[in-house]
Amino acid sequence: MAKHLVTQRTRSVIPSLFTSMNLFSGFIAIKTAFVDGDFVNAAWFIVLGAIFDTLDGLMARLTRSASEFGVELDSLADVVTFGVAPSAIIYKIFFYQYAGFGMLIAALPAICGALRLARFNVQLTGFDKEYFRGLPIPSSALFIVSFVVFHYRTHSPSFIAAGTYDALMFVVTIGASLLMVSTVKYEAMPKFSRRAIAEHPAKFIAIVLAVIAAIVTSGNAIFPMLFVFVLAGVIRASVRRTKRFITDRRAAALFDEEELEQDDRQTLGM
Repeated sequence: MAKHLVTQRTRSVIPSLFTSMNLFSGFIAIKTAFVDGDFVNAAWFIVLGAIFDTLDGLMARLTRSASEFGVELDSLADVVTFGVAPSAIIYKIFFYQYAGFGMLIAALPAICGALRLARFNVQLTGFDKEYFRGLPIPSSALFIVSFVVFHYRTHSPSFIAAGTYDALMFVVTIGASLLMVSTVKYEAMPKFSRRAIAEHPAKFIAIVLAVIAAIVTSGNAIFPMLFVFVLAGVIRASVRRTKRFITDRRAAALFDEEELEQDDRQTLGM
């Protein structure tokens, strides 16, 4: 019994180590941005944190050591790496010039990220595993830093006019932050297993192609791919709400017609 307990505790340490490396990556990202002024490497440390964030869940499943402690530790690490670190980087790069207002906007990824994780933890039991409610905080962080660093700091791409960068910086930051606390559904990454691959082959092919594209382009493809991912969620939610609105209007119109017919029958009966 004691040996089994020791083995279980040893197993639980493995995913926690990956989660701690995620947190450490976020700390290094902040240090690299503020002390070294190297925003490209700071962004890469956030990408590294996202890799550790994926691996800690994988290790927890492989070692069968998932626990409430691991969930809470993961959320704390995510707040730092995907909330505080991106906020610090975009403040240092851009929003510092807008004084207090810029500080408030730059803090949105951290604030909304914390709110999103708190909501996720509360709703952890019984949530739809195929979708996340709201933009996942790692996706939001990568979306923001890839726009700022991989494109603007390495010369803006041709499809972004130089004069529109300031406005786009506000749109990307505020949009990504609000989407985290929205009810817009985003597809969850499937678990890496034979069964999951067999059930969702298209998803795994898309993930592999995205990783290859990111490596081949030295990270320049990250922002366009995430832009498509973020936009797809918004479009899907808009289409669903439009269909629901039309259905509700038709149902209301039919109900009104039935009431009018009933009133007419009652009037003629009188």
